[in-house]
Amino acid sequence: MENSIKLRQKAVIDRLEATFRNNRIGHAYLFDGESGTGKEEAAIHFAKLLLCESPENAVPCETCRNCKRVASGNHPNVTKIEPDGQDIKKEQMSSLIMKMTRKGYEPGRKIYIISRSDRMNVAAANTLLKFLEEPDGEVTAILLTDAYQSILPTIQSRCQRVSFLPPRREEMIAKLTDAGTTASMAATVTMMTADIGQAKELAENDQFAHMRKTVLKLIEASDRNVNEALLFIQSEWLPAMKEKEDVERGLDLLLYAYRDIVSMKAGLQSELAFPDQQQIFRGLSMKMTYSRLSANMEAILQAKKKLYGNMNRALLMEQLVLNLQEGLTLV
Repeated sequence: MENSIKLRQKAVIDRLEATFRNNRIGHAYLFDGESGTGKEEAAIHFAKLLLCESPENAVPCETCRNCKRVASGNHPNVTKIEPDGQDIKKEQMSSLIMKMTRKGYEPGRKIYIISRSDRMNVAAANTLLKFLEEPDGEVTAILLTDAYQSILPTIQSRCQRVSFLPPRREEMIAKLTDAGTTASMAATVTMMTADIGQAKELAENDQFAHMRKTVLKLIEASDRNVNEALLFIQSEWLPAMKEKEDVERGLDLLLYAYRDIVSMKAGLQSELAFPDQQQIFRGLSMKMTYSRLSANMEAILQAKKKLYGNMNRALLMEQLVLNLQEGLTLV
Protein backbone atom coordinates (compact mmCIF):
# COMPACT_ATOMS: atom_id res chain seq x y z
CA MET A 1 0.00 0.00 0.00
CA GLU A 2 1.36 3.41 -0.95
CA ASN A 3 2.60 5.56 1.90
CA SER A 4 0.69 8.53 0.46
CA ILE A 5 -2.60 6.63 0.89
CA LYS A 6 -1.61 5.66 4.44
CA LEU A 7 -0.96 9.28 5.29
CA ARG A 8 -4.04 10.61 3.51
CA GLN A 9 -6.43 8.04 5.01
CA LYS A 10 -4.69 7.51 8.36
CA ALA A 11 -7.98 7.43 10.29
CA VAL A 12 -9.35 4.69 8.01
CA ILE A 13 -6.21 2.54 8.17
CA ASP A 14 -5.97 2.98 11.94
CA ARG A 15 -9.59 1.85 12.29
CA LEU A 16 -9.09 -1.26 10.12
CA GLU A 17 -5.91 -2.22 11.95
CA ALA A 18 -7.65 -1.72 15.32
CA THR A 19 -10.45 -4.13 14.35
CA PHE A 20 -7.79 -6.72 13.51
CA ARG A 21 -5.80 -6.06 16.68
CA ASN A 22 -8.94 -6.43 18.83
CA ASN A 23 -10.17 -9.45 16.85
CA ARG A 24 -13.44 -7.68 16.01
CA ILE A 25 -13.45 -8.22 12.26
CA GLY A 26 -16.85 -7.53 10.70
CA HIS A 27 -18.49 -9.64 8.02
CA ALA A 28 -19.29 -6.66 5.76
CA TYR A 29 -17.78 -3.21 5.19
CA LEU A 30 -18.89 -0.40 2.91
CA PHE A 31 -15.95 1.78 1.83
CA ASP A 32 -17.44 5.11 0.81
CA GLY A 33 -15.58 8.04 -0.72
CA GLU A 34 -14.87 10.07 -3.82
CA SER A 35 -13.02 8.64 -6.81
CA GLY A 36 -9.30 8.67 -6.12
CA THR A 37 -9.47 8.58 -2.33
CA GLY A 38 -7.76 5.16 -2.12
CA LYS A 39 -10.70 2.83 -1.40
CA GLU A 40 -9.37 -0.05 -3.48
CA GLU A 41 -5.84 0.28 -2.12
CA ALA A 42 -7.26 0.22 1.42
CA ALA A 43 -9.34 -2.89 0.60
CA ILE A 44 -6.25 -4.72 -0.67
CA HIS A 45 -4.30 -3.61 2.41
CA PHE A 46 -7.04 -4.98 4.67
CA ALA A 47 -7.19 -8.26 2.71
CA LYS A 48 -3.42 -8.67 3.13
CA LEU A 49 -3.73 -8.03 6.85
CA LEU A 50 -6.53 -10.61 7.23
CA LEU A 51 -4.49 -13.28 5.41
CA CYS A 52 -0.91 -12.34 6.34
CA GLU A 53 1.19 -15.20 7.76
CA SER A 54 3.15 -12.96 10.13
CA PRO A 55 1.55 -9.56 10.77
CA GLU A 56 3.30 -7.23 13.20
CA ASN A 57 1.40 -4.65 15.24
CA ALA A 58 -1.67 -5.19 13.03
CA VAL A 59 0.33 -4.40 9.88
CA PRO A 60 0.78 -6.96 7.06
CA CYS A 61 4.39 -8.05 6.51
CA GLU A 62 4.15 -7.54 2.70
CA THR A 63 6.75 -10.29 2.16
CA CYS A 64 4.99 -13.59 2.94
CA ARG A 65 3.44 -15.78 0.26
CA ASN A 66 -0.10 -14.66 1.14
CA CYS A 67 0.68 -10.93 1.04
CA LYS A 68 2.37 -11.31 -2.34
CA ARG A 69 -0.53 -13.31 -3.78
CA VAL A 70 -3.10 -10.78 -2.56
CA ALA A 71 -1.02 -7.96 -4.09
CA SER A 72 -0.81 -9.75 -7.44
CA GLY A 73 -4.51 -10.70 -7.44
CA ASN A 74 -3.76 -14.43 -7.29
CA HIS A 75 -4.89 -15.45 -3.80
CA PRO A 76 -7.70 -18.04 -4.07
CA ASN A 77 -9.42 -16.70 -0.94
CA VAL A 78 -9.79 -13.19 -2.38
CA THR A 79 -12.39 -12.54 -5.07
CA LYS A 80 -12.97 -9.21 -6.79
CA ILE A 81 -16.21 -8.33 -8.59
CA GLU A 82 -16.51 -5.45 -11.07
CA PRO A 83 -19.42 -4.31 -13.28
CA ASP A 84 -19.95 -6.57 -16.27
CA GLY A 85 -20.63 -3.91 -18.88
CA GLN A 86 -23.34 -1.60 -17.58
CA ASP A 87 -23.86 -3.10 -14.14
CA ILE A 88 -23.17 -5.92 -11.71
CA LYS A 89 -25.57 -8.73 -12.56
CA LYS A 90 -27.37 -11.34 -10.49
CA GLU A 91 -25.37 -14.12 -12.18
CA GLN A 92 -22.14 -12.56 -10.90
CA MET A 93 -23.49 -12.50 -7.34
CA SER A 94 -24.80 -16.06 -7.56
CA SER A 95 -21.44 -17.27 -8.86
CA LEU A 96 -19.64 -15.41 -6.08
CA ILE A 97 -21.84 -16.88 -3.35
CA MET A 98 -21.43 -20.38 -4.74
CA LYS A 99 -17.66 -19.88 -4.69
CA MET A 100 -17.72 -18.47 -1.14
CA THR A 101 -19.79 -21.34 0.27
CA ARG A 102 -18.08 -24.32 -1.35
CA LYS A 103 -15.23 -26.17 0.31
CA GLY A 104 -11.70 -26.51 -0.98
CA TYR A 105 -10.34 -23.12 -0.02
CA GLU A 106 -7.05 -22.56 1.69
CA PRO A 107 -7.22 -22.07 5.46
CA GLY A 108 -8.11 -18.58 6.57
CA ARG A 109 -10.73 -15.98 5.92
CA LYS A 110 -12.50 -15.63 2.56
CA ILE A 111 -12.75 -12.08 1.28
CA TYR A 112 -14.69 -10.57 -1.59
CA ILE A 113 -14.31 -7.02 -2.85
CA ILE A 114 -17.11 -5.47 -4.92
CA SER A 115 -15.98 -2.43 -6.92
CA ARG A 116 -18.61 0.15 -7.90
CA SER A 117 -21.09 -1.67 -5.68
CA ASP A 118 -23.67 1.04 -6.46
CA ARG A 119 -23.84 -0.52 -9.94
CA MET A 120 -25.48 -3.71 -8.67
CA ASN A 121 -28.84 -4.15 -10.37
CA VAL A 122 -31.83 -4.93 -8.14
CA ALA A 123 -31.59 -8.69 -8.60
CA ALA A 124 -27.86 -8.70 -7.81
CA ALA A 125 -28.36 -6.52 -4.73
CA ASN A 126 -31.13 -8.77 -3.41
CA THR A 127 -28.98 -11.87 -3.99
CA LEU A 128 -26.10 -10.29 -2.07
CA LEU A 129 -28.48 -9.17 0.69
CA LYS A 130 -29.48 -12.76 1.45
CA PHE A 131 -25.81 -13.69 1.80
CA LEU A 132 -25.08 -10.70 4.04
CA GLU A 133 -27.98 -11.71 6.30
CA GLU A 134 -26.60 -15.24 6.74
CA PRO A 135 -22.80 -15.17 6.29
CA ASP A 136 -21.27 -18.64 6.10
CA GLY A 137 -18.09 -19.04 8.18
CA GLU A 138 -15.17 -16.62 8.15
CA VAL A 139 -16.21 -14.41 5.25
CA THR A 140 -15.69 -10.65 4.89
CA ALA A 141 -17.31 -8.50 2.21
CA ILE A 142 -15.79 -5.15 1.23
CA LEU A 143 -18.09 -3.02 -0.93
CA LEU A 144 -16.57 0.03 -2.62
CA THR A 145 -18.65 3.01 -3.75
CA ASP A 146 -18.44 6.70 -4.57
CA ALA A 147 -22.26 6.92 -4.56
CA TYR A 148 -23.32 5.81 -1.09
CA GLN A 149 -26.93 6.98 -1.46
CA SER A 150 -27.36 4.64 -4.46
CA ILE A 151 -26.77 1.57 -2.26
CA LEU A 152 -29.94 -0.14 -1.02
CA PRO A 153 -30.68 0.94 2.59
CA THR A 154 -31.04 -2.72 3.55
CA ILE A 155 -27.45 -3.34 2.39
CA GLN A 156 -26.21 -0.12 4.05
CA SER A 157 -27.65 -1.26 7.37
CA ARG A 158 -25.81 -4.61 7.20
CA CYS A 159 -22.40 -3.11 6.51
CA GLN A 160 -19.99 -1.12 8.63
CA ARG A 161 -19.57 2.18 6.81
CA VAL A 162 -15.98 3.36 6.41
CA SER A 163 -15.82 6.90 5.03
CA PHE A 164 -12.79 8.11 3.08
CA LEU A 165 -12.02 11.80 3.36
CA PRO A 166 -11.07 13.75 0.22
CA PRO A 167 -7.93 15.88 0.31
CA ARG A 168 -8.28 19.66 0.62
CA ARG A 169 -9.25 20.81 -2.85
CA GLU A 170 -7.41 24.11 -2.48
CA GLU A 171 -4.15 22.21 -1.89
CA MET A 172 -4.69 20.05 -4.98
CA ILE A 173 -5.43 23.11 -7.13
CA ALA A 174 -2.28 24.81 -5.84
CA LYS A 175 -0.14 21.75 -6.68
CA LEU A 176 -1.59 21.54 -10.20
CA THR A 177 -1.15 25.23 -10.95
CA ASP A 178 2.42 25.09 -9.61
CA ALA A 179 3.03 22.30 -12.14
CA GLY A 180 1.72 24.45 -15.01
CA THR A 181 -2.00 23.63 -15.18
CA THR A 182 -4.28 26.63 -15.73
CA ALA A 183 -6.32 27.65 -12.68
CA SER A 184 -9.61 27.01 -14.50
CA MET A 185 -8.65 23.49 -15.61
CA ALA A 186 -7.23 22.69 -12.15
CA ALA A 187 -10.55 23.74 -10.60
CA THR A 188 -12.45 21.42 -12.96
CA VAL A 189 -10.31 18.29 -12.70
CA THR A 190 -10.22 18.44 -8.89
CA MET A 191 -14.01 18.04 -8.97
CA MET A 192 -13.62 14.86 -11.02
CA THR A 193 -11.13 13.01 -8.81
CA ALA A 194 -9.50 13.29 -5.41
CA ASP A 195 -6.28 11.68 -6.69
CA ILE A 196 -3.65 14.25 -7.64
CA GLY A 197 -2.08 11.92 -10.22
CA GLN A 198 -5.40 11.26 -11.96
CA ALA A 199 -6.22 14.97 -11.82
CA LYS A 200 -2.93 15.81 -13.56
CA GLU A 201 -3.61 13.20 -16.27
CA LEU A 202 -7.07 14.66 -16.90
CA ALA A 203 -5.70 18.20 -17.04
CA GLU A 204 -3.23 17.13 -19.74
CA ASN A 205 -5.78 15.08 -21.71
CA ASP A 206 -6.92 16.77 -24.94
CA GLN A 207 -10.09 14.65 -25.08
CA PHE A 208 -11.10 15.82 -21.60
CA ALA A 209 -10.44 19.45 -22.56
CA HIS A 210 -12.72 18.98 -25.59
CA MET A 211 -15.35 17.32 -23.37
CA ARG A 212 -15.24 20.28 -20.97
CA LYS A 213 -15.67 22.72 -23.86
CA THR A 214 -18.58 20.66 -25.24
CA VAL A 215 -20.43 20.76 -21.91
CA LEU A 216 -20.07 24.55 -21.70
CA LYS A 217 -21.28 24.94 -25.30
CA LEU A 218 -24.35 22.81 -24.48
CA ILE A 219 -25.24 25.17 -21.62
CA GLU A 220 -24.95 28.17 -23.94
CA ALA A 221 -27.00 26.44 -26.67
CA SER A 222 -29.72 25.54 -24.16
CA ASP A 223 -29.84 29.17 -23.06
CA ARG A 224 -30.45 30.42 -26.59
CA ASN A 225 -32.91 28.03 -28.19
CA VAL A 226 -34.23 24.53 -27.60
CA ASN A 227 -33.94 23.58 -31.27
CA GLU A 228 -30.34 24.75 -31.34
CA ALA A 229 -29.64 22.69 -28.24
CA LEU A 230 -31.23 19.58 -29.76
CA LEU A 231 -29.20 20.07 -32.94
CA PHE A 232 -26.06 20.50 -30.82
CA ILE A 233 -26.67 17.09 -29.20
CA GLN A 234 -26.57 15.42 -32.62
CA SER A 235 -23.80 17.49 -34.18
CA GLU A 236 -21.32 17.90 -31.31
CA TRP A 237 -22.29 16.16 -28.05
CA LEU A 238 -22.74 12.60 -29.33
CA PRO A 239 -19.55 12.64 -31.48
CA ALA A 240 -17.57 13.90 -28.45
CA MET A 241 -19.12 11.43 -25.97
CA LYS A 242 -18.82 8.10 -27.78
CA GLU A 243 -18.72 5.75 -24.79
CA LYS A 244 -21.08 5.53 -21.83
CA GLU A 245 -18.20 6.44 -19.53
CA ASP A 246 -17.71 9.62 -21.59
CA VAL A 247 -21.41 10.52 -21.27
CA GLU A 248 -21.27 9.89 -17.51
CA ARG A 249 -18.26 12.19 -17.21
CA GLY A 250 -20.01 14.79 -19.37
CA LEU A 251 -23.09 14.66 -17.14
CA ASP A 252 -20.88 15.07 -14.07
CA LEU A 253 -19.37 18.20 -15.61
CA LEU A 254 -22.85 19.48 -16.44
CA LEU A 255 -23.94 18.90 -12.84
CA TYR A 256 -20.92 20.78 -11.50
CA ALA A 257 -21.71 23.68 -13.84
CA TYR A 258 -25.22 23.97 -12.38
CA ARG A 259 -23.77 23.78 -8.88
CA ASP A 260 -21.61 26.78 -9.81
CA ILE A 261 -24.71 28.64 -10.99
CA VAL A 262 -26.47 27.90 -7.68
CA SER A 263 -23.40 29.09 -5.73
CA MET A 264 -23.32 32.34 -7.68
CA LYS A 265 -27.05 32.91 -7.23
CA ALA A 266 -26.69 32.38 -3.49
CA GLY A 267 -23.55 34.54 -3.29
CA LEU A 268 -21.50 31.72 -1.78
CA GLN A 269 -17.72 31.98 -1.64
CA SER A 270 -17.18 28.31 -2.56
CA GLU A 271 -14.47 27.10 -4.94
CA LEU A 272 -16.07 26.93 -8.40
CA ALA A 273 -15.63 24.08 -10.88
CA PHE A 274 -15.59 26.54 -13.80
CA PRO A 275 -14.10 29.82 -12.53
CA ASP A 276 -13.53 30.98 -16.12
CA GLN A 277 -17.30 30.97 -16.74
CA GLN A 278 -18.35 33.36 -13.96
CA GLN A 279 -19.77 36.04 -16.25
CA ILE A 280 -21.93 33.60 -18.22
CA PHE A 281 -23.04 31.69 -15.13
CA ARG A 282 -23.91 34.89 -13.29
CA GLY A 283 -26.24 35.81 -16.14
CA LEU A 284 -27.87 32.38 -16.00
CA SER A 285 -28.25 32.60 -12.22
CA MET A 286 -30.35 35.74 -12.66
CA LYS A 287 -32.66 33.99 -15.13
CA MET A 288 -33.41 30.89 -13.08
CA THR A 289 -35.24 30.25 -9.82
CA TYR A 290 -33.79 28.04 -7.09
CA SER A 291 -36.56 25.52 -7.69
CA ARG A 292 -35.71 25.27 -11.39
CA LEU A 293 -32.01 24.96 -10.70
CA SER A 294 -32.79 22.19 -8.23
CA ALA A 295 -35.05 20.49 -10.81
CA ASN A 296 -32.33 20.73 -13.46
CA MET A 297 -29.75 19.14 -11.18
CA GLU A 298 -32.20 16.36 -10.34
CA ALA A 299 -32.82 15.84 -14.08
CA ILE A 300 -29.08 15.38 -14.64
CA LEU A 301 -28.87 12.89 -11.77
CA GLN A 302 -31.81 10.94 -13.22
CA ALA A 303 -30.13 10.96 -16.64
CA LYS A 304 -27.04 9.41 -15.03
CA LYS A 305 -29.17 6.62 -13.58
CA LYS A 306 -30.90 5.96 -16.92
CA LEU A 307 -27.56 5.96 -18.74
CA TYR A 308 -26.71 2.52 -17.39
CA GLY A 309 -30.12 1.13 -18.31
CA ASN A 310 -31.03 0.31 -21.88
CA MET A 311 -32.10 3.82 -22.88
CA ASN A 312 -30.79 5.19 -26.17
CA ARG A 313 -28.11 7.80 -25.43
CA ALA A 314 -29.34 10.27 -28.04
CA LEU A 315 -32.89 10.08 -26.69
CA LEU A 316 -31.58 10.37 -23.13
CA MET A 317 -29.76 13.61 -23.94
CA GLU A 318 -32.65 15.04 -25.96
CA GLN A 319 -35.00 14.49 -23.03
CA LEU A 320 -32.48 16.08 -20.68
CA VAL A 321 -32.15 19.15 -22.93
CA LEU A 322 -35.94 19.57 -22.95
CA ASN A 323 -35.98 19.38 -19.14
CA LEU A 324 -33.18 21.90 -18.82
CA GLN A 325 -34.83 24.27 -21.31
CA GLU A 326 -37.89 24.52 -19.09
CA GLY A 327 -35.74 26.14 -16.42
CA LEU A 328 -34.57 29.05 -18.55
CA THR A 329 -37.39 31.46 -17.80
CA LEU A 330 -37.08 34.99 -16.47
CA VAL A 331 -38.12 35.50 -12.85
